[in-house]
Amino acid sequence: MKKILIILCLSLFITACDDGRSDNSKLIYNPENGLPVNCRAIIKENIDGYNLGKFSAEDALSSINRNCGEFGYSWKD
Repeated sequence: MKKILIILCLSLFITACDDGRSDNSKLIYNPENGLPVNCRAIIKENIDGYNLGKFSAEDALSSINRNCGEFGYSWKD
């Protein structure tokens, strides 16, 4: 149940960013190292990592908060 709730919340966040005008309207990765650059890609990679058992729910949510939270590294000015 916890897994379904986490995926639902993150999916709603991703779809809320898809207005075609924001930096998060599509997945963006760094061409040099393949790492996610924007919040949409970061959230997708965390969901995929959680589903594959690479990350715990706590690790995935911590990454999302660190990169896409209120003071996250991935927000543009």
